[in-house]
Amino acid sequence: MAIQKENHDPYLFQVSLKLIIKNKKGEVLALAMPENSSMAGFYDVPGGRINSDELRMSYEEILKREIAEEIGKSVRYRLMKRPVSISRHPYFSARYQKEMYIVFIFFEAKYLSGEIKTSNEHIGYRWLKLGKKNVSKCFVRGLYEGFKNYFEWNR
Repeated sequence: MAIQKENHDPYLFQVSLKLIIKNKKGEVLALAMPENSSMAGFYDVPGGRINSDELRMSYEEILKREIAEEIGKSVRYRLMKRPVSISRHPYFSARYQKEMYIVFIFFEAKYLSGEIKTSNEHIGYRWLKLGKKNVSKCFVRGLYEGFKNYFEWNR
């Protein structure tokens, strides 16, 4: 099947790895979004986009960098090495002047130890007891879709 040029846009998607970190109580680490964010009043989870210089790196290495950046280098966790959810997040790219999508690939980890220190991307954190009924109050768009899939696919 031939690719139709008008539908083929390699700059439409970016890939982001997200980590659902759970403590001993089963609560999820949620990072509070700042007031000037499009997600103000909601939460994020640690993780971020794969950089162009990381394309040949393992997912574990990329997540390790993102976790160190967003919640501190002292945080220790045990990573489950298989994805637990996937979703899409639309956003407007100022660089490309068009709507684009981030494809989120979610992994899960068990929090072991370390002091959580949020970066300037977030204004704090909470451990949240999440379920199907309250996840829409905590996350929006792609993150909400990802958690919805997580609860449905990982029963």
